[in-house]
Amino acid sequence: MENTTWLANHTRRSDFDLVGLFSQSKHPTLLCVVIFVVFIMALSGNTILVFLIHCDIRLHNPMYFYITQLSLMDVMSISVTVPKMLMDQVMGVNKISAPECGIQMFVYLTLVGSEVFLLAAMAYDRYVAICHPLRYPILMNHGVCLLLVSSSWFLGSVDGFMLTPVTMTFPFCRSREIQHFFCEVPAVMKLSCSDTSLYETLMYLCCVLMLLIPVTIISSSYSFILFTIHRMNSAEARKKAFATCSSHMMVVILFFGAGVYTYMLPTSYHTPEKDMIVSVFYTILTPVLNPLIYSLRNKDVTRALKKMLNVGSVLQETMK
Repeated sequence: MENTTWLANHTRRSDFDLVGLFSQSKHPTLLCVVIFVVFIMALSGNTILVFLIHCDIRLHNPMYFYITQLSLMDVMSISVTVPKMLMDQVMGVNKISAPECGIQMFVYLTLVGSEVFLLAAMAYDRYVAICHPLRYPILMNHGVCLLLVSSSWFLGSVDGFMLTPVTMTFPFCRSREIQHFFCEVPAVMKLSCSDTSLYETLMYLCCVLMLLIPVTIISSSYSFILFTIHRMNSAEARKKAFATCSSHMMVVILFFGAGVYTYMLPTSYHTPEKDMIVSVFYTILTPVLNPLIYSLRNKDVTRALKKMLNVGSVLQETMK
């Protein structure tokens, strides 16, 4: 009996309380419905985009291979955080155990890190396609694409393996309330009762390196791209190249801007409310915006979507 009581008390002490978005809202039910709708839109939009790319032979090229990987990362990242948050609101609980918190943190860090490097690979792909079009099939062959994508996933997992174990092994003897809607490293670190200044400095340096390499690749690629576009004689070619690149740049600015705020700005710039708003931006909104950006601004994707809808309508007419 005593062992059972000790185990129950120990389990309760090891749990965290996720304060979440809904405690900050005057209309939590409405906010819950909105987030659920956005979640469904993100899942359906990314799934449709992956399906279109898989089914249309004209979309079987490196750029759309990277977009497929980006959509998969978006689906996984929003699924790691949002369902737990919505279920907690519906069930009236906000607990998360230490192992669940660690798993959520690791998966999320892996996905975010992988997406950072994937965006760099996509920028390099656009650089080769626009600046070296004749050598594009050779420089971006299937083997190179697989190498770049697998490297992105590997480097993202390194980020998760480095930060998660250290964060979760700190002693948490303060409040167990995480001022966030999921287990993000900065929010969890605030609960530690030990000196985390050295670890925060190392984490800052790690994030600088994680962002510096992709940002250097992206900025260099687009500098060459803009120079090449400026030299193009055909207005139609300039328009097509700029449309393709501007879509990618929108995604990069949204994603990297939020990442820099969360992991690189000093703590004096942070408040729990600001942190949650920024996290909503790149955790919930970015996954739903990516398929819209890459589909509405892309004639090949819209053509494939119209073709699929036309096939569906023909099948319906045939069945009648």
